[in-house]
Amino acid sequence: MKFRKVALAAAALGVAVALAACSGGRGGDNSSGTDNKGALVGVAMPTKVSERWIADGNAVKSDLEKNGYKVDLEYANNDIPTQVQQVNTMITKGAKVLIIASIDGGSLTDQLDAAAKAGIKVISYDRLLTGDKNVDYYVSFDNYKVGVYQANSLLTGLGVLDKDGKKTGQKGPFNIEVFAGSPDDNNATFFYNGAMDTLKPYIADGTLVVKSGQTNFNQVAILRWDPATAKARMQDLIAKSYSTGAAVQGVLSPYDGLSDGILSALEGAGYGSGGKQIPVITGQDAEVASVKQIIAGTQYSTIYKDTRKLANEAAKMANDLLTGKKPEVNDTKSYDNKVKVVPSYLFQPVVVTKDNYKEILVDSGYYKESELQ
Repeated sequence: MKFRKVALAAAALGVAVALAACSGGRGGDNSSGTDNKGALVGVAMPTKVSERWIADGNAVKSDLEKNGYKVDLEYANNDIPTQVQQVNTMITKGAKVLIIASIDGGSLTDQLDAAAKAGIKVISYDRLLTGDKNVDYYVSFDNYKVGVYQANSLLTGLGVLDKDGKKTGQKGPFNIEVFAGSPDDNNATFFYNGAMDTLKPYIADGTLVVKSGQTNFNQVAILRWDPATAKARMQDLIAKSYSTGAAVQGVLSPYDGLSDGILSALEGAGYGSGGKQIPVITGQDAEVASVKQIIAGTQYSTIYKDTRKLANEAAKMANDLLTGKKPEVNDTKSYDNKVKVVPSYLFQPVVVTKDNYKEILVDSGYYKESELQ
């Protein structure tokens, strides 16, 4: 009888241990269910060089904390080993969800695998994580459309299209140059493809002329979205392709930081003060400095992406995962990370020019008028 009691107790203990292993622990899915009140969420952002990433990080952190979660927010200064270490540390600390805006989308494979083994869900934030199946959700904007909008705003600024996107009959030719984002950022190819698909017919019919001849992605990409690299490339283009008196009339730039470097190179070459007009220059992210340039007339447009919505959606996804709900998505076809199509929630971008910046940026509360003066 005594032996039987011991055996039954041991069996009960074994069942309890098995149930505990199924319901939690580092090998289980600890991000599902409703027992995650006050859980830690790791938020990895790429850099503080761009003001938009500072705003994104703070907004995600604020939204998560409103829901009662603890947040480990880290910036990696555009250094891949630093971001790798930061994500490793988040996993070690016991984060139950990771929200990652990567520096290089393919550099965190080991960390994504480790997160999956620990039952940690991963939300890819704005920049798609690539080359790994363990990316659960993606929140971003329609990045192909961003490129289309940039190209259309370039055409509008040149007078080829009117404000409604209709052809004006203006045939040019207009001299333009093309820039693209960082080759290790998956979004850069979406921006580029959207823009070039829009511009190619106008290049083919002679309305637009790329005097440098550089239109391939690898020729025009700027590593790490670095403004200084963009400035140096623009200086080189001016010296080699515009030394005989021809002027640059338009520049397709995918990001405000690059636009700033490009503008600096143009102004250094006498544009805006030496008889040559500042070209039509596009951008993205509606950074304060660039909006001021738009108001002043030295940058034509930028693409506004309301990062408050992006941050809120990422925090909402995390909350859903931590409370046993399935996050809402609105795209299950577009974003293939080379291993899987990642379920996505996409927002729509907006073109901002001098004509509408008050309505879009100030009236919405994104900026105060005083910030743009």
